[in-house]
Amino acid sequence: MFENTLDNYAHSNGLKDANTFFKVLFAISTMLVSLVSTSPVVPLLITIFVSGLIIFEAKIPWKFYLKFLTIPLTFGLISFVFMSLFFGVGTHILDLGIFNLAVTEDGFNLGLLLLARVMGGFTCMAFLALTIPMTELFCELERFRIPQIITELAMLMYRYIFLFLDEGINMYHAQETRLGYSSYKKSFKSMGMLGSNLFIRTWIKGEQAHLAMESRCYDGSIKTMKEPENLKSIGIRNLTLLIIFEVTLIVIVYFTGNLTLF
Repeated sequence: MFENTLDNYAHSNGLKDANTFFKVLFAISTMLVSLVSTSPVVPLLITIFVSGLIIFEAKIPWKFYLKFLTIPLTFGLISFVFMSLFFGVGTHILDLGIFNLAVTEDGFNLGLLLLARVMGGFTCMAFLALTIPMTELFCELERFRIPQIITELAMLMYRYIFLFLDEGINMYHAQETRLGYSSYKKSFKSMGMLGSNLFIRTWIKGEQAHLAMESRCYDGSIKTMKEPENLKSIGIRNLTLLIIFEVTLIVIVYFTGNLTLF
């Protein structure tokens, strides 16, 4: 399934042996540069570059990666359309002729910037999710002085997301084997039953998971088996390349700050 494949790729990708802290540092710094950019040029360059790393270096299948990008790309395109039509002022680029709707220069440029930032930021997050197992990622977050309660809540949320999905998938397959989706009428009825029972089933599973944790001496603190990696293991070469890359992006941000498509 999709959720299992995501975790499998995080443990078996082409960059799994690279320094975890280096990957976190690269992704976060690049994402921040994408967010502060005032033109879509740098976020789009980041999207292309990081996507290339994910596909060609991490060896993530491009079909799976495109499927992974579908949801943020959809929301980004919807936001782009709404901002082009309902925000901004200036010369009309396109008059739709319906309810006086028109695409303005300011709205189009603002929507394009938002779309580029969304894709640039999400590809950096995808790099983290597809190249670093979550247990290692949470362990490395301690270096950034993230409160322990936040990281532990994130770990539990991550676990219960899969618990929720597993229950939903099992219930869906059980209904499907009983021809619960053989017609539109049965499909609506089956989906209603699935939705009404899913919360109760996941609540019970959550209670069972909590009892299992307590039986293993859970004292309110989740311990991870992996220790944070040594900063020296990053290497001078990799650190230099990272600095050059980020400085290059910042320079491009500076020179393309006022660049717009219209």
